Amino acid sequence: MLTLAIETSCDETSVSVTDGENVLSNIVSSSVRLHKKYGGVVPEIASRFHVEYILEVLDKALESSGKRLEDIKLIAVTNGPGLVGALLTGVSLAKSLSLSLRVPMIGVNHVLSHLYSAFLSGAEKPKFPFIGLVVSGGHTALFYCRDSYKQKLLSQTQDDAVGEAFDKVAKILKLGYPGGPVVERTAKLSQGRERVKLPKTFLGKDSLDFSFSGIKTAVLYYARKSKNVDDEAADICYSFQETVIDELVEKAMRAAELYKVKSIVVGGGVAANTRLREKFTDAVRFSGGIKVYFPEKKYCTDNAAMVGVLGEQLYKRGHRSDLYLSAEPNLEVLNA
Repeated sequence: MLTLAIETSCDETSVSVTDGENVLSNIVSSSVRLHKKYGGVVPEIASRFHVEYILEVLDKALESSGKRLEDIKLIAVTNGPGLVGALLTGVSLAKSLSLSLRVPMIGVNHVLSHLYSAFLSGAEKPKFPFIGLVVSGGHTALFYCRDSYKQKLLSQTQDDAVGEAFDKVAKILKLGYPGGPVVERTAKLSQGRERVKLPKTFLGKDSLDFSFSGIKTAVLYYARKSKNVDDEAADICYSFQETVIDELVEKAMRAAELYKVKSIVVGGGVAANTRLREKFTDAVRFSGGIKVYFPEKKYCTDNAAMVGVLGEQLYKRGHRSDLYLSAEPNLEVLNA
């Protein structure tokens, strides 16, 4: 089914044309450069950027796919969670297209689309059931994913998302924004990898929940006490990155054992982190047959292709949206 998908949940404006798991085009225009001096996303700036560029991105997506609007059979759009002004831009365009083209529209949960972005890869596809881990700037959550795109929320962060923690640590150390890539690059420069010790969060022996506020605060206190924090930045970044990744890997592996599944899927912006991929690969090597799947790095950050592939699957399974579809900044994942 030829699907036109729209993603405007945060600071990326993206439109894609998909056919099943085949991506015909995926255009992404980011406003990240406009937010750098603020050290984080400014909702008003993001919203204005979407309004200004979304029609241009739509035109480029159609041109790149070699398709016309008249060829489209389904409109898929992120309707939450996210920034309300940003979401409204995408939802408004989706409604206009659905009405004018007389084709159905389906609202897609942003968090779940990250989870299923691994299906866009041309390599081996994940097999149901699997444990899904979403790691991004706004979300950190574990899911048990059954057959037919049904999922159960197992756990989530109790405070900061892991990507948010990367951003805040980068801000504390004055490394720039966005924090994920710059912390990863800085960590690679560490020469004293065991010198800085940061605490690991303990939420209970059997807890699968996450917490990253404590380690962020520990970095803040360490930086304040340091006599030359610039010289120690690489060692701090290394310790921070290792500690938070260990928590992600440990709990995803524990969930896989508890639910007796052989596949783990990791999605979201932080899934592009090379060290995260290395540590998951090492962990599953001695796990008795568990495999880990990642999206291609171009599909880790926010993009419309993942919205299109999930939207089509949901539509084929009977899910429907109508012109009363709303932007829901706090949209939750419903267990199915």
